[in-house]
Amino acid sequence: MQPYEIKPDTKLCTIIGYNAQTGYIRRYFNAILKHQGINATAIGLNLNDDNFDFTMRSLGQSKVDKMLVEQEFAQRVIPFCDELSEDANTRVDCIEVKEGRLYGFNFDKEAEALFTDASLLDDRVRFVAKMMLIANRWFDATVDIDTIPELIQTIEK
Repeated sequence: MQPYEIKPDTKLCTIIGYNAQTGYIRRYFNAILKHQGINATAIGLNLNDDNFDFTMRSLGQSKVDKMLVEQEFAQRVIPFCDELSEDANTRVDCIEVKEGRLYGFNFDKEAEALFTDASLLDDRVRFVAKMMLIANRWFDATVDIDTIPELIQTIEK
């Protein structure tokens, strides 16, 4: 979604990372939403080490209520979360903010459960499956693992 396509009714979420505006999460997450015709987009917030702590301490009082976390911050966000999902004790995929409290989630197990033999999954397929699960949680996107190869091919062109 291009900036001029964002309308008042467009649903938003944020991504934090060193290169969140051009990173994999933004490219894949937005591709999933666009592929399904969902009027939502992820806005990248490029952070560096100097402004990471301030951003995380301020998150609960901001207007952000959904945040995807690039891999470079997946462990660093943990101490800022008030609660973590069962599997988020080593890394966080996303954060939800409710009433000023930060809830960190990890979707590794849920993504692997979508496949009959998770041992055959490569990192890219697992990653896209996690993005689908988060898009489903936040924007009611369909989790359709059969579209993953098509999405990967489209994005990697």
